[in-house]
Amino acid sequence: MDIDDILASVDRGDVSTPESASLDHQLLTRFWVAERGVSELLPWPGPLMERMMERVKRQIETIEDLAASSSDPLPATTTHNPTLNLKLSILQTDLARTQYLIRSLLRQRLSKLTTHSMHYLLLIASSPANTQSSSASQQPPPTNQQPEDSIPDLTNATDPSPLSPQEVTFLHAHQTLLAGHFGASFLSSFPPQLRRLDDNAGGTSMVQGPELKEVVFVRCLVEEVLVVIPPGDGIEEEQFGTAMRMGDVWAVRWEGIRGAWVRGEVELL
Repeated sequence: MDIDDILASVDRGDVSTPESASLDHQLLTRFWVAERGVSELLPWPGPLMERMMERVKRQIETIEDLAASSSDPLPATTTHNPTLNLKLSILQTDLARTQYLIRSLLRQRLSKLTTHSMHYLLLIASSPANTQSSSASQQPPPTNQQPEDSIPDLTNATDPSPLSPQEVTFLHAHQTLLAGHFGASFLSSFPPQLRRLDDNAGGTSMVQGPELKEVVFVRCLVEEVLVVIPPGDGIEEEQFGTAMRMGDVWAVRWEGIRGAWVRGEVELL
């Protein structure tokens, strides 16, 4: 039996063909590489992760069934399936590979979330869809400000992008606990107007986002990609720099190639 046939034995149905399983592994690996390569949190690939988790669940069930069969004391088991232990070993190795990618991906995203927690909460709260849904429920700021008052209310948020719904729940709970800790430790002794965690008095914001000017290595996947030069550093309007050609590998700023990555025109290395 071929190794591909063994791995395909856990993929049944129209959406879980061997081809889609192989493609999903490639997409997961490329997204894992991209997530580790940039400081910004990338959009959560919901459909891909749902398929991968369902495939992991089925593969675990298959391994458990094979393990139970291998422990069968009847000699007929070995006679009819002499490659049972080999098949079991291959499936376990493939499962461990997939679980490693998923665990590493989630740990990387959690690290970014906890590092820039307030930034992403404000980003979700300020998205057009969530702004419209929460505009009617806005309340005037309380007189006696507390650190918890600066945390946006995401109860009616309908668009969690770039986070998953589970990440939004975690992030809100994490920041609430952190704000309570800060308030009990030292912020309660500050004047009320200085207790907010999103203060931007004097033109300096306390909320720090990820660094978008970091350099990343990318490979061009289409005929041509123009590197974007965003406004800033003396540039008033967005400009386009040198064009990348198919197969070129460049070291460029993430902010200049971010849009091309979203469109699938480049891949991070």
